[in-house]
Amino acid sequence: MEELLGVALQSMQQDMARVDRVAMNLSNALTPAYKREVAVVRTQSARGPSFARMLDAGMAEAAGRDMPDNHIEVLTDTRPGTLKSTGQNLDLAITGSGYFEVQTENGSAYTRQGNFRMDARGRLVTAQGYPVMGKGGDIYLNTSQPSIDAAGNIIENKLPVAQLKVVQFDKPAGLRRLGDGLVAAGDGMTQLQDADVQIRQGYLENANVSSMREMVELTQTMRHFEAMQKVAQGYDEMLGTAIRKLGDM
Repeated sequence: MEELLGVALQSMQQDMARVDRVAMNLSNALTPAYKREVAVVRTQSARGPSFARMLDAGMAEAAGRDMPDNHIEVLTDTRPGTLKSTGQNLDLAITGSGYFEVQTENGSAYTRQGNFRMDARGRLVTAQGYPVMGKGGDIYLNTSQPSIDAAGNIIENKLPVAQLKVVQFDKPAGLRRLGDGLVAAGDGMTQLQDADVQIRQGYLENANVSSMREMVELTQTMRHFEAMQKVAQGYDEMLGTAIRKLGDM
């Protein structure tokens, strides 16, 4: 019977992970180019873990040690968001696949957030101040009103000054987030050819988060959590009753 309690406890932990992802998605619903996160259950065995193993997992977490696999994997929904017109020349949106490359203090990182600006040195940088990379390195501008075509070519005074570097990955759903809309490099990174780059100047990509869908997910998850909680409470009451009866014998 302890397996029943183990399954209920594991289900409640999975529900908590889903709630965390829903909260993250809702808090970033207005963040440009944010990609929603999804908590996916990876079932490795039809039989649930024992209650003792689940307790050990909780104790390991409290002690700061690695927990046993709880079958939860967080993936990124990489579907593109809709576009929002801003009219700002340095706002850029990638309408197809791909990421802009930027340079941070820890090396190269990648983003789809195209709300760029010029810094005091005339470099094209992200909202956080990270230099945006072109095919030839840092991009320096003479004006904040350049013309940028679909292939990422930057034109000033009818002359090309740089071209944005856009890359793609084999498995974008598994890219590791770094914060500030950045992700780390992943497997199979390749630079997109000019014909495959699709950039829109004066637009930003919206988050691919539907508040309605997230609220439905939250409601379903909370109801499932409450059901599993009742199972655990029922088992506990049944166990307590059995112990009291044994004590009366």
